[in-house]
Amino acid sequence: MLMGLGWPLLTLLMAAGIALDLLLGEARRWHPLIGFGNLAMRIEKALNRDMARRLRGILAWLLAVAPLVALSVFLLDAAGSMLAIALHAILLYFCIGLRSLRDHNLPIADALQRQDLPAARMLTARIVSRDTKQASEADLAKASAESLLENGNDAVFGTLFWFAVAGGPGAVLFRLANTLDAMWGYRSQRFQHFGWAAARIDDALNYLPARLTAISYIVLAPTLQGKRRALHCWLTQAPAWSSPNGGPVMSSGAGALGLVLGGAATYDGEVEQRPPLGSGQVATAADIRRVWRLVLNTALLWLGLAIATAALIHLAAPAAADILVKETPHA
Repeated sequence: MLMGLGWPLLTLLMAAGIALDLLLGEARRWHPLIGFGNLAMRIEKALNRDMARRLRGILAWLLAVAPLVALSVFLLDAAGSMLAIALHAILLYFCIGLRSLRDHNLPIADALQRQDLPAARMLTARIVSRDTKQASEADLAKASAESLLENGNDAVFGTLFWFAVAGGPGAVLFRLANTLDAMWGYRSQRFQHFGWAAARIDDALNYLPARLTAISYIVLAPTLQGKRRALHCWLTQAPAWSSPNGGPVMSSGAGALGLVLGGAATYDGEVEQRPPLGSGQVATAADIRRVWRLVLNTALLWLGLAIATAALIHLAAPAAADILVKETPHA
C-alpha cells in the first residue's frame, strides 16, 4: 500500500475523507478542481490545433495530470508521518463529491414538489448538458436521477476505489482524469480527436469501479424483484448505451428502483432518442430522493465493507504471526 499504509489505517482515512465531505461539502472558494479546470482550458486552447490532434490530446492530458499527481506524491513523501497520514484524508475530501450530489439534486426535488418549474429548470441546467428551457417535471426528474446514478460512480465510487488502490494520489489521478473526460471527451468536431485520450483513459480507470457500483445498486435494491430487475436491465440495456461505464451504472440503478430513464432528451435544440434504462414508472420529484438514498447507502456499504475487511485483517494478523513462530525451526 502507498507510503506503507496498511488496510486498517487506509480504511480510517477513507472514513475521515467521507466524513469531511459530508460535514463540509465543497470548498466555496479556491476549490482545487475548479483551478484544475481553468488550467485544463488553457492547455486545451494552446494545444488543440488542426494537425496531430490525437497526439496533442495525449500530450495535453499528461501535462494536465502528471505534474499534479506527482506533486501529491511528493507532498506525502516530504511531510512528517502524521501530517502525511492526514493529507491522504484531505486529498480524498477534495476529490470526492458525495455531499455535492445531494446539494445539487435535492433542491431540484424541492422545486418540483413546489411546482416551481422555472427554478427546477434552472437548477437542473447546472448539472446536465441537455436543454431544460422547455423541460417537463418528468424530464427534469429523469435528468436528475440519471445524473445522480452516473455521477455517484464518477464523483464517489471511482474515487473511493482508486483511493483504496493508491491512497490520496490514486484519488487525485482518478478525479483529474474524470474531469478531463467531462471537459474534452466529446465526439464533436473540436474534441473528437483531441479528447480521444481523455475519454479512453477515463473509460479504463472507470471500468472496475463502474461494475462494482452496478453490483452495489443490485445488492441494495429494496426488493428481491428489484434485484432481479436491476441485473436484467444491466445485462440487456447497458450494451446499447454509448458509455461503456455509464450504461451498467444507470441501467442497474434504474432497475433497482423500478424507474424508467433514458429515452428522449434535447441537446442543442435537437431531440435525441437514447436507449431505455430501467423498467417501471416514470421518475418524479420523490424519486430523486430515492436515487440519492441509493447512492448514499452505496457509499456506506463500501465503507462498511472496507471496515469489515480491516477488522478481519487485524484479527488474522496475530494468528498468522503465531503460525510463523511455530513453523520457524529453532537453532
